[in-house]
Amino acid sequence: MKLKISLFICTILLTVMSCENLQKTKHIDLNKHQDNKKHWSYAGETSPEHWMEVEKNSDCNGQLQSPINIIHRNVDSVKTNHELKIQYTPSTLMSEVKNNGHSIQFDFEPGDSINYKNETFYLKQIHFHEPSEHRINGVIYPIEMHLVHVSKSGKITVLGVLGEEGNESQLFEFFESFLPIKEGAFKDIHQKIDLSSLFLEDKHFYSYGGSLTTPPCTENVNWIVFKEPIVLSVEEVLKLRSNMPINNYRNEQPLNGRIVKYNY
Repeated sequence: MKLKISLFICTILLTVMSCENLQKTKHIDLNKHQDNKKHWSYAGETSPEHWMEVEKNSDCNGQLQSPINIIHRNVDSVKTNHELKIQYTPSTLMSEVKNNGHSIQFDFEPGDSINYKNETFYLKQIHFHEPSEHRINGVIYPIEMHLVHVSKSGKITVLGVLGEEGNESQLFEFFESFLPIKEGAFKDIHQKIDLSSLFLEDKHFYSYGGSLTTPPCTENVNWIVFKEPIVLSVEEVLKLRSNMPINNYRNEQPLNGRIVKYNY
């Protein structure tokens, strides 16, 4: 009888211990699952080198990725045939500015547009990278501005404008009048801005087929990178930098046989 009671007690103890171990195992697995939900960033385990692992359903491991290093001697030079028409007005309306944790982004109300290869693309937003993502002959610029345009059919054309340090820029003074802004915050603006002051229609540019430079790294994006940089002050660069992650740029991506055109 005593032997049966002892076996019964041992069975209960073993069952309790097994349940506790199972609970611990479940707890560990849950934490592991939560770690897999990390969002992409520019540093550490979620940096650009790991985007294809973090954003599994993205194009980040594709063959037509951006940014690239543009080597001028290797481009296909073509005389401009007015395939790019910039239709900015002095009364473009900005709707809001936000700090999305990756960059400072200015969103626009419907209005201004560009015409590229006989298709109209509407200006949606402007954001910044510091230092530049695109390089020209290996040169990295202090900052790069991306003007993102989307057509009614959902196609994307991005204008990449490089910036070098020099005199103050009234345009950047206007942008920075809405800073600082904390990560995750936004401010309503609803003010006019004169983007025609960029004089982009007078600049030579490179063009190629690439992707968004942030996840999901969507491909089939028209890229237009202007050869001549705009000028802004060191203080303006530093103010933008202080509101963004350090080094919020993606590494240079391989061309994989793509042809870059130089429109002059």
